Amino acid sequence: MSKTDSAANPIKLSQWDALILESAKSIVPSGEELLHRVRTGTLPADESKFKFDYTRLTELHAEDPAAFEQALHRGYRIKYNTLRGIASWIQLALGQEAVLQAEPGNESIVAALTEEEYGRLTAVLSSGWLVRSEPALTAEGRSVYLIEPLVRS
Repeated sequence: MSKTDSAANPIKLSQWDALILESAKSIVPSGEELLHRVRTGTLPADESKFKFDYTRLTELHAEDPAAFEQALHRGYRIKYNTLRGIASWIQLALGQEAVLQAEPGNESIVAALTEEEYGRLTAVLSSGWLVRSEPALTAEGRSVYLIEPLVRS
């Protein structure tokens, strides 16, 4: 976990650590309860397809309790994202199934998001990604976004 000294520069987490944190947040009802469970080592078991080992959260907390608490309560930025990692983050953090397009030279993710979800996503993405709105709305009134690397491989 990288330290920072202000809210303008959020804590930086690896993509894996961010996925573990978001998964745990989806299981434990509140940030305070999750923090208590991390401190006491009474972490849930992950029954999802990811099979995360939540003991990583106790390690992060032990490394820098203040930084961990800032990431939990005020957010974080991911150091480096991958295409599949972004799709997994959207699933875990926002409860959405994103469409992964992994065709070489046309790699992207399509996701239908609310304004709030769009804000959360753009706040955590590492540099090197473009999120643009498509001219479409879902039946639920969500905007459709295309998330793609700034430089295509």
